[in-house]
Amino acid sequence: MGYTAPAWPEPEPLDPLTAPLPRYGTGSLADLLPAVVAGQGVSGPPTTMELAPADRACVFLVDGLGWELLRAHPDEAPFLTSLLDTSCNGTGRPLTAGFPSTTATSLASVGTGLPPGAHGLPGYTCEDPSSGALMNQLRWQPWTDPYAWQPYPTVFQLADAAGVHTCQVSAPHFAQTPLTKIALSGGTFHGRLSGEERTDLAAAQLAAGDRSLVYTYYAEVDGNGHRYGVDSDAWRGQLMYVDRLAQRLAEQLPPRSALYVTADHGMIDIPFDPESRIDFDEDWELRAGVRLLGGEGRARHVYAHPGAADDVLAVWREVVGEQMWVASRDEAIAAGWFGPHVDDRVRGRIGDVVAAAHADMVIIASEREPGESKMVGMHGSMTPVEQLVPLLEVRT
Repeated sequence: MGYTAPAWPEPEPLDPLTAPLPRYGTGSLADLLPAVVAGQGVSGPPTTMELAPADRACVFLVDGLGWELLRAHPDEAPFLTSLLDTSCNGTGRPLTAGFPSTTATSLASVGTGLPPGAHGLPGYTCEDPSSGALMNQLRWQPWTDPYAWQPYPTVFQLADAAGVHTCQVSAPHFAQTPLTKIALSGGTFHGRLSGEERTDLAAAQLAAGDRSLVYTYYAEVDGNGHRYGVDSDAWRGQLMYVDRLAQRLAEQLPPRSALYVTADHGMIDIPFDPESRIDFDEDWELRAGVRLLGGEGRARHVYAHPGAADDVLAVWREVVGEQMWVASRDEAIAAGWFGPHVDDRVRGRIGDVVAAAHADMVIIASEREPGESKMVGMHGSMTPVEQLVPLLEVRT
């Protein structure tokens, strides 16, 4: 009798409905400022998230400081680690970023109090339907009217209009950027170069009003993670530095204050091998029928040629469906990836196909994205290491 090989089942692509959704409306970055200003008597976008009231509130956002990364490095961040139990109003739970878990999207969610489907910055890059161009929403290239792109008021503007002393303390070169204008403006912008100058001024500005809302930002935890990886001495050195900054700020808080330390996303190191880094520019299957490739390595917006969307979806599910949640635009919207509602003006910015990494892999594009393709640390998807962020609290 001849040998019959066993019939192995065909691998099933990941179901988009199994992706871990951000906690929009209850515990996402978009809920933070609405919950903060509610305690100051200011009506912002609706949220069911609650924080104890504080007359003076400071949000210190550390770019790239994910919840799981912080928990894994208690020796480098003893002060922040000591605050883990305070996260999310003393529950010891993290917040979630939105989707994608990337800086432009997250900062817009923080500043507007809205999920990505409303504020309209659904990724690192996305198509501008009015021009067909691929727009970088961090660098704002090519130029488009910021206030048409994101028309909603920021929570800072609502607080300022309600008489709260409101300001942002950040690096000077962020003062006039379109992202600052449409996501973080309201009150006064103070540019300071060093982290120490920013924390000292943030504390002083908190004391400048009976009701105060102060936002300050530090970028280089994320920067060193991209350049060297989160398993590098350079990254750990930045974590040690930001831990000292947070303690310095906490020790200067005036009375009736709350300090919230949070982040826009976490990060994961991706190995430099062909299995972990699939190169779109060298993969004819993934390129077939694709007009534009947007997003970033772990959260791709894929824009198809007219009539090719179904074929592109089928091919991407076949090629990377075991490693990524791959959804059509309608599926991703219906699943709530971008929030409970997507505005009509935002819908066309989302890819015909949206692919979010589940495995430790990325889809790079070595020719069209040479800089991003060389990064060690990556983010963008909905895995816990990318999506979960702290909301640590100090009160006086």
